[in-house]
Amino acid sequence: MKDKALSRTSRVRLASGRQLQKDSAGDGHFLAGPAGVVQLNESAAAILALCDGTLTREQIIARVLPRSKDDSFAVDVREFLSAARRRGWIVED
Repeated sequence: MKDKALSRTSRVRLASGRQLQKDSAGDGHFLAGPAGVVQLNESAAAILALCDGTLTREQIIARVLPRSKDDSFAVDVREFLSAARRRGWIVED
């Protein structure tokens, strides 16, 4: 329950030392950090690009899915954000 309350009011940002970048060819994205580089797909890059400390999880989901009525994709975005938090890619303040 604490996670749900936290996610409603907390702003999401990339963790310290993490940086979202485009590859040198410009056709892919990756997340650079102290432990190395992680190649990202377009969806992951779009979600992480919104993790700038100004939006909550639900606001990020609303931006990613503004016109979608498919709740299953919203669940996928929530799961991605949770996994990103567990991996230390993002933090919630």
